[in-house]
Amino acid sequence: MEQRELIKLSISEHINVLNSLNEDDIKSLEKIASLISKKLINGNKIIWCGNGGSASDCQHLSAEFVGRYKKNRKALSSISLTTDTSALTCISNDFSYEYIFSRQLEALGNRGDVLVAISTSGNSKNILSVLKTAKELDIASVGLLGKKGGESKDLCDLSFIVPSCTTARIQEIHILIGHIICEIIELDYEK
Repeated sequence: MEQRELIKLSISEHINVLNSLNEDDIKSLEKIASLISKKLINGNKIIWCGNGGSASDCQHLSAEFVGRYKKNRKALSSISLTTDTSALTCISNDFSYEYIFSRQLEALGNRGDVLVAISTSGNSKNILSVLKTAKELDIASVGLLGKKGGESKDLCDLSFIVPSCTTARIQEIHILIGHIICEIIELDYEK
């Protein structure tokens, strides 16, 4: 495949995934943004987790809340569980990679917080483990998922499932969804 064809195909796939989103997806996004906004207004925090590219998305989106997205406003409490290399390596070495997020959530999460788990498959063991821990700790959970949501969709209080089997396209939509949530919350803070 030539470069031009590859570029056109990637753009076309991205547009097709966007065009496949429907009214139910918009309602899901509204519910997620409303939940996160209420939690932040009540003084709680957002806790993010994900693997690989999704880990980068967690860090990116968490920074949008702590710093700013579009508007100067009060810093919002948000943390990514993907950034503490000492905790990640300690937990994976002493326990198992499966517990890298759940162990941190147990230490840092409080009732009333909201966990956002980003997973293109929805089947990563460490994501399933942290979602179960969130339930035990009475922490609301949101899944930004792909494909058909995997096992995670049944463990999340709310989820947004990107209808694609292509990891790159799913991740692109996850960032779009994250940015939309940031913008909605910044509007809530204007009120």
